This record gives sequence, structure tokens and C-alpha cells, in this order.
Amino acid sequence: MTDPSLTDSPASAYDMGHAVEVEHLATFAVLVDNEPGVLHRVVGLFAARGYNIDSLTVAETDPGAGTSRITIVTRGTPHVLAQIEAQLKKMVSTRDVQDVTRDPNGVERELALVKVRGVGADRMEAKQLADIFRASVIDTTTSAFIFEITGAPSKIDKFVGLMRPLGLVEVSRTGVLSIERSVETL
Repeated sequence: MTDPSLTDSPASAYDMGHAVEVEHLATFAVLVDNEPGVLHRVVGLFAARGYNIDSLTVAETDPGAGTSRITIVTRGTPHVLAQIEAQLKKMVSTRDVQDVTRDPNGVERELALVKVRGVGADRMEAKQLADIFRASVIDTTTSAFIFEITGAPSKIDKFVGLMRPLGLVEVSRTGVLSIERSVETL
């Protein structure tokens, strides 16, 4: 009979049993000086390091202060996300960076327009689901609806998934916006 301790050993002396790090989504709110080239530098930072941007929104926040807010949704291991945050903070035009996903006061929302083809029972079911999700009908014809829905990205994903078998035609999403729940500002 064989000794069980001999059969449980690794197949190779070089097998180090590296743990696989799980990637997570992260949302960063970045307050920057509103000047030419800032967005290019932010996007260049991601491109140069091979990081992907899942969603990107930018808008001027205070014309008097000359600032814009960039909201970036990306994914990576905890180590990569920490590197992204550190690199964003080092940029000359950056005034502040907030990791909204780690902030208990962080609120994230997205807007989507969802076009659904439908007649008969499918049309009625699409309208009923829209009511459940608090989606508004913003345009309608005899053969299609355009719904407007706001909420967490996961809510929009779920709504789109339920519309797919009912005749989903097209989806247009704004990207994630974020803000802090308290009186604090970025």
C-alpha cells in the first residue's frame, strides 16, 4: 500500500501555489483643474499602463473655481486599483481623488435610454416591467417604446436583461455619476 503523504505532494518542485487575485470594480471621482489636455492626460495614464476604463463621465462643476469632475469606473486587483488611485493623485491638475466604491457615503447612479420593440403581450409585459423598475416612457410608437431609467448600474443591467427577450433593440448609457451623501465635497 502507498503512503498517502507521498501522493499529496505537488507535481513539480516549482509549483509555488500562487494565489489568484480577484478583480473588483472601482469608481473614482477625480476633481481636476478645468484646462485643455487634462482629460487626455487622465486617459493616457490608463492607456500607458494597460488599464481599461469601463465608464467615463466628465463635466464642469464650478465655472468660478475652474474645476471639472471626472468619474471613472475601472476594474482591477486591489493592488492595481491602489496604483491607479496613487497615479491619479500625482497628476499636476488633480485637486482631489475619491474612491467612491470604498466610501460608505458614496452614491453611484447612471442614466440609460432603452429602446424595446414589441406588440401584443410582449408590449404589455415590457410596460409592466418598466413600471416595476420606475422607468419612464419618453417616446412610443405602435411598435416600440423608448424607456428612460436611472439607478445603480446593476439595476440598469437587470432591466436590460429582462427587456432582451421582449425585443430589446438598443441601449444608450451615460456612464456612472457619483457624489458623496454627506455635506462634504470632493
